[in-house]
Amino acid sequence: MDSLAALADPTRRRIVEMLAARPMTSGDIAGSFDVSASAISQHLKVLRGVRLVRVRAEAQRRIYLLDPEGVEELADWVQNLRKFWVARLDALESQLHVEGEKDE
Repeated sequence: MDSLAALADPTRRRIVEMLAARPMTSGDIAGSFDVSASAISQHLKVLRGVRLVRVRAEAQRRIYLLDPEGVEELADWVQNLRKFWVARLDALESQLHVEGEKDE
């Protein structure tokens, strides 16, 4: 999943967290980091490419916000993983319970 690769970078993770709170301009985003505006622009480009972030124009400004479709796709993937682990953990719990009864 490309979105996971994009989120492997801590700066991009932080950008996504910031945009989860509210839409922001690239300048607002860049002001929160000790890197150049062009570096933030590249991070935003990557996040747009994997559909975690989208941009809308408001006059001269570009406002960045989370892309609900891309975020939902990632959330669905994580939810499927949870189902996998919940079933296995339930099976482990049952097995431990059975073995615990044998020891009594």
